[in-house]
Amino acid sequence: MAAPNLISISTVIGKTRADWCTTSFVTILENGANTGQVIRINSLFVTNVGLADAGAFVDLLRSGLSFYMSYNNLISTGSTTVLMGKDTGIYLEEGDSLRIRASASSTLQYMVSYELIS
Repeated sequence: MAAPNLISISTVIGKTRADWCTTSFVTILENGANTGQVIRINSLFVTNVGLADAGAFVDLLRSGLSFYMSYNNLISTGSTTVLMGKDTGIYLEEGDSLRIRASASSTLQYMVSYELIS
């Protein structure tokens, strides 16, 4: 099934997700195959709550290929970086995943705001 035509959508559900980043890629959001929906990412915040600076890596995984939005973006201790905002949001098509990892453990947290559109 194809992603919905955004002109004739019937449902938009707003959501927020937050968690810790690990030193291995973890999936923040995934739009499975044949969902009939698209996921609009409105914002992605990454905050360093650790004791040392750490790098954030964020990618879009599509057809097994990694496309980076952030590659070792250094986030200082006690600060927050907006990696994606409403004006730079992206859509996850069917089969796409948004992933994140940190350069150091127990340092970075993320918060993502998104919409499930069908």
